[in-house]
Amino acid sequence: MHGPGSAAWLLVALCAATGAYCLLRMRSGVEEQRRAAGSEALMGFGMALMAIPAAVITPPRAAWALYAVVFGAAALRALWSSRSSAHHLHHLVGTFAMAYMAVGMAAAPSGHAGHGGAGAPLVTGLLLLYFAGYVLWSGVRLAPVATAGGGPPATGWGDRPELARACRLSMGIGMVAMLLTM
Repeated sequence: MHGPGSAAWLLVALCAATGAYCLLRMRSGVEEQRRAAGSEALMGFGMALMAIPAAVITPPRAAWALYAVVFGAAALRALWSSRSSAHHLHHLVGTFAMAYMAVGMAAAPSGHAGHGGAGAPLVTGLLLLYFAGYVLWSGVRLAPVATAGGGPPATGWGDRPELARACRLSMGIGMVAMLLTM
């Protein structure tokens, strides 16, 4: 996950800001939105930690194993939740990708990836295709649509669908960047 210094720090900032916004979204009055925001906050902060440049900190293998367990458990939770909402299938793919990258980092000879060779090329390629497609699809959904009759209803920060989509888009971009460095 550790690419060039400035790009890695930009990825850390993007993922941390996304995680922070997802925490704000957890204040929503809608329970399903709170749950989704909690899962996305975990992803955002987890991605930020994984993207910290290796020159700054190189976590021990046990840390990567802990990441794999945490995101493996999150993947199982997303699998269970996907019975009631198709959106959780995206969370399932995202948490699986995080667990997969953590296992790849733990298995890498030097304890961190970034020089290729960590993970199975087929799985990495499939995840890259999924997230690249997701980023394109999410970007199209963010395009403004003309509405007939006034602006959108006033809502709180946690209930703004366009901001939630932008949050998911930024995490998708971050996931593509992280998978490219594997």
